[in-house]
Amino acid sequence: MPFSLYFHIPFCARRCAYCDFNTYAGRETLIPAYVDALCREIEIVGSQFPSPSRRGARGEVAHTLFFGGGTPSLLSPRQYERIFEAIRAHFEILPEAEISLEANPGTVSLDYLRGLRSLGFNRISFGVQSFHPDELRQLERIHDPFDVFDALRWARRAGFDNLNLDLIYGLPQQRADRWSATIQQAVNLAPEHLSLYALTLEHGTPFGRWAARGLLPLPDPDAAAEMYERAGEVLEAHGYVQYEISNWARDANPSSGILPPLFACRHNLTYWRCEPYLGFGAGAHGYFGDLRVANVLRINSYIEKVSTADLPPVSSHQPSAVRRPFSPACASRQRLTPRQQMQEMMMLGLRLTREGVSAREFADRFQVQMTDVFGKEIDELLGLGLVEWVEENSLPQVPELAGDSRLRLTRRARLLGNQVFMRFV
Repeated sequence: MPFSLYFHIPFCARRCAYCDFNTYAGRETLIPAYVDALCREIEIVGSQFPSPSRRGARGEVAHTLFFGGGTPSLLSPRQYERIFEAIRAHFEILPEAEISLEANPGTVSLDYLRGLRSLGFNRISFGVQSFHPDELRQLERIHDPFDVFDALRWARRAGFDNLNLDLIYGLPQQRADRWSATIQQAVNLAPEHLSLYALTLEHGTPFGRWAARGLLPLPDPDAAAEMYERAGEVLEAHGYVQYEISNWARDANPSSGILPPLFACRHNLTYWRCEPYLGFGAGAHGYFGDLRVANVLRINSYIEKVSTADLPPVSSHQPSAVRRPFSPACASRQRLTPRQQMQEMMMLGLRLTREGVSAREFADRFQVQMTDVFGKEIDELLGLGLVEWVEENSLPQVPELAGDSRLRLTRRARLLGNQVFMRFV
């Protein structure tokens, strides 16, 4: 099975008040050394797969690449060119691969986006969050709405036809009409994909500390639920298909059964389907076989560990299916039991609101029926009206799906996803 590749770029011009990701502000002077280390990590991990001469290709096959952060758009096109040279030296990137970059609208220009497009990037995810200047200031974003308009216009001129906008709802004291205005403005810009996230006050963030001291009103969960449902109605009316709890995408055929829409994020589908991916960079995670791994968090630690590492010896007799690629930046490894893998498949797969979890794929992967493992939990959730079985017989153009039974959330359960997931974990 092809891999997905994730690359973490942990640099930010300013850290947002709500952010709980592995990011660092004011460390841009470390970017050149970080790029060197990232290229070295790619070389070390890539060298452990079967050599191109044995595969008849450059190396292990990659079908999605995703550069997240942080603010990956702080790196220059020349720095990305170096990274791509390292990737292509050790991995075969499929011609139709999805190659995504997260970007802050206030950090791009037309020339910059043209440079990215010429390197092979074909999808940009803009962290917009809101179209109201006061809400952007509250979130401590560095851009304003006009930066968003410019960024999307430049992205289109640069040749990008797959754009995502990230938006946040449920801000403290946020009015429903202002959220509706943000959704309508997003629709007016006609992106191919939209990701909508409810604000969470994470421990250790400024928002979390302010709320704990009573300096910031707690988000109203009922108001946030109404905003979520209203957004879904507006997006559906404008041709967007919800395929995951927080994600909507345009589709050439919105009635295409359980298939993900045309512009669904293929990289994120890798996560939700529990498919293999490799993570590169400080704090990056990977998953392959029965192993979950995570790199060290700190930038300096990451650079030091990777820069001083030697290439590990590779056994030419180890098959790719069981290979455990080693990164010198790895800080933790967790081997999942079959039971844990089943639990993750249920928890993550049920986030996919159209396709859910396939009974056939579950049985093929674990050699046991889903209902034999989770029959009690499924029956309880069916009785509560939170999940449903869907028989997929409506896609004659995809005969291998015919007759498959899939368990998925009911529409009303999309606001109660955690109540469903906790039954399995």
